[in-house]
Amino acid sequence: MAHVGAPWAQRLGLALLLLALLVTPPFLPPYLLTLLTQTLIYAILAMSLDLTLGYTGLASLGHAAYLGLGAYSVGILATRWGAGFWMALLVGIALATAVAAVFGLVALRATGVYFLMITLALGMVVWGLANRWVSLTRGDNGISPVPRPVLGLPWSFGRALPFYYLALVGFVLALVVLRVIVRSPFGATLIGIRESESRMRTLGYHVWLHKYLAFVISGAVGGFAGVLWAYYNGFVTPSDLDLSVSIEVLLMVALGGRGTLLGPALGAGVIVLLKNLVSVYTQRWLLILGLVYVGTIRYAPEGIAGALMQWRRWMQRARAA
Repeated sequence: MAHVGAPWAQRLGLALLLLALLVTPPFLPPYLLTLLTQTLIYAILAMSLDLTLGYTGLASLGHAAYLGLGAYSVGILATRWGAGFWMALLVGIALATAVAAVFGLVALRATGVYFLMITLALGMVVWGLANRWVSLTRGDNGISPVPRPVLGLPWSFGRALPFYYLALVGFVLALVVLRVIVRSPFGATLIGIRESESRMRTLGYHVWLHKYLAFVISGAVGGFAGVLWAYYNGFVTPSDLDLSVSIEVLLMVALGGRGTLLGPALGAGVIVLLKNLVSVYTQRWLLILGLVYVGTIRYAPEGIAGALMQWRRWMQRARAA
């Protein structure tokens, strides 16, 4: 979806959102604070997928692999070798980046539904290793307990509120990095590839290389989300790499509005809330989530962010009339 609307209005909206995320958490109940922390981490993962799905047009069903790689890096290093936060962060991102670089060489040989199926297969390979490599990953038992990070600051990240702000810093950092990328000439080229690969190839652009770099960057940011996820949960299991996680992240991007970055973050919030709050009252929360998704596709095909932009344009035309 193209970037539309007055830049000042978007900056004001983003500033108000960040202000709310900064000011309101101390007044929230503990359960809502944990859900908000979970939302921020999933938002990072959803934004990383949006770089390939929303801006490059590459839908992946194996994105949970990078979340799992980052998380397992933390779990193994922190519990077996007592590694600190910065070492675990560096290794987690590096491992996810390296695996994405290898997977990209395989997956980008295909297009369309074949690309989707290859990413699914590659994701299942990582999930299978997490299940079967028991000496390293402890199999179904997972790795626990993963201690909260110690950064030499006067407050403990073992408490919910300080860790929330750590996740918020990670979210803002990921958002800034990805916004710089998508608003650069490289990002404009990705949008051009999404709209018409043949035209970009005719203009002399190296289409495969641009897609490959986007794929690798997406995996690196996904690994960053995995590092935070392991510290947040305190344990890592193969379920973190499950197909259902990849599908949930794909729904976050589609529901929030692909090609917007903040849209997938909004979609992450909606799905996390539905998954955790609605499931308290009914076991049919997946049905409710499906209805919400179908309704969004039917009445807001560009996602929630696209619907909000459309409503704003309608209000502007109404005022002008």
